[in-house]
Amino acid sequence: MKIDAIDKKILSHIQLDASLSVGLLSEKVSLSKTACWRRLNKLQEEGVIKQRVTLLDSKSLNLALMVYISVRTNQHSQKWNIKFTKVVTSIPEILEVNRMSGDLDYLLKAVVSNMAGYDRLYKKLIQADIFDISSSFVMEEIKATTELPLDFIVN
Repeated sequence: MKIDAIDKKILSHIQLDASLSVGLLSEKVSLSKTACWRRLNKLQEEGVIKQRVTLLDSKSLNLALMVYISVRTNQHSQKWNIKFTKVVTSIPEILEVNRMSGDLDYLLKAVVSNMAGYDRLYKKLIQADIFDISSSFVMEEIKATTELPLDFIVN
């Protein structure tokens, strides 16, 4: 899909506030409501806009402890991968699971209420028959954003 300057403006605004009405968004990008609505629909149909969400504050929801969990496995079979995927996708505290290159096999991001909450998560996670787990707890969040830079769009 070719993304022009107006599409970039639309994406920039909705990344900051997905609750903007089409009317307000159309004013911000200097388009008619109909033209803005068509562009939004096209961006969604093409998969540029994956979904519109509301971001919640984890601390307000008693999930104040963020943890990155490094996972190493000595099993690289399809059977193990299916089991691992089933386990990690069933744990709601796990927000992200990424298969990595290098020494690490997987990196997980999770939120828990406290160390006891982490221990409960850990006990669920080891059901996947993991070779090695190492966890690092976030002491201070310096930058956190979901806003992607739009300067790298190639048409």
